[in-house]
Amino acid sequence: MANSNILLTLLLIIFMFYISAAQGIESLPAFASSSSDGICKSMVETQGYTCEEHKVTTKDGYILSLQRIPEGRSGKKADKPPVLLQHGLFVDAVSWLLSSPDESLAFILSDNGFDVWLGNTRGTRYSSAHTSLSPIDRAYWEWSWEELSSYDLHALVHYVYNHTGQKIYYTGHSQGTVIALAAFSQKELVNIIRSAALLSPIAHLNHIPSPLLQFAANAFLANALYWLNLREFLPRSQEAAQLLEVFCTVTGIDCSNILTLLTGPNCCFNSTTLEVLLFRDLQPTATMNLIHYSQMVRTGRIAKYDYGNPIQNNQHYGQSRPPVYDMTSIPNDLPLFLSYGKNDILSDVGGVQVLLDELKNHDQDKLMVVFNEDYAHADFILANNAKEVVYEPLMTFFNQN
Repeated sequence: MANSNILLTLLLIIFMFYISAAQGIESLPAFASSSSDGICKSMVETQGYTCEEHKVTTKDGYILSLQRIPEGRSGKKADKPPVLLQHGLFVDAVSWLLSSPDESLAFILSDNGFDVWLGNTRGTRYSSAHTSLSPIDRAYWEWSWEELSSYDLHALVHYVYNHTGQKIYYTGHSQGTVIALAAFSQKELVNIIRSAALLSPIAHLNHIPSPLLQFAANAFLANALYWLNLREFLPRSQEAAQLLEVFCTVTGIDCSNILTLLTGPNCCFNSTTLEVLLFRDLQPTATMNLIHYSQMVRTGRIAKYDYGNPIQNNQHYGQSRPPVYDMTSIPNDLPLFLSYGKNDILSDVGGVQVLLDELKNHDQDKLMVVFNEDYAHADFILANNAKEVVYEPLMTFFNQN
């Protein structure tokens, strides 16, 4: 696309988003939910499982929701160590519970004797509280996945470890993988993690083939929204829908299947699950978080947040460029299970291969890689055959480590 067309598209998108936000953003509920009872009552107990609600406060004041499924449907208490499931971008822990008990990883782990914990990062519907801030405060949304790694992940892992007195298994999908990789590369949490499963690992994003995401990153779209003082991004809002409509119209890209456009052609889950995911359970995130991902798309680096100029970076990091998370520094004896799919355009084959190259010296008996020819990004948490394809190998790996 010519530079003039890129500029025109960017200006149109920003203008439409700005006008929409100015006219109606305050009237849209940021944390709408089909149930006010919490995840335990609305999603777990309805399936016949016991469930506990927990609250965890991060060092920077965010109050996170954490659910525990301590026993299977049979009523038998867990006889295996705890496992923490950490969701991806634009969703919360409900994403692990959307399919039937025979197809959802949280229920499958519980029925196989694991003590299951479900983490919810800041800004999602049940983790919207803070000790001093409100989601209507701009300061509430001043974070990216860097803070999710250094604050939220640390708080959740340590809470489960302290509550159970046991080292934990960790399973992350999408955003839940990059925050873990960042921590592991700094040798953080590894002393209380038994092993980690990374589903659709997010690492080197400069390989992603999505034209929408490539354009948004290279046009600095998230930066523009931040400059317009839009600190919270609501994927289910009228403004986001209008932004997407303008983008698709101006670029001529077919946006009829938005999930495929963003994640790749998922193969194996039904339309009802898709409807629930897209129209009920999408969660907000910080615009700053989207800026951070855009930086990864442009540079291919897994690095801390770039504040945009050497002075600010020096203030935060003591150097002009943000430090890189070195994946080769992940302890070689940390058991890692990685699973990715050929059709995934976020955790794409090229980007995952770079990550695997960085892990080439990892102890071979501590690294298991499962590749699927048919899967795209959402299949790893929603596919009706994920139990056989991904979850059973994952549980075998956990049991061996």
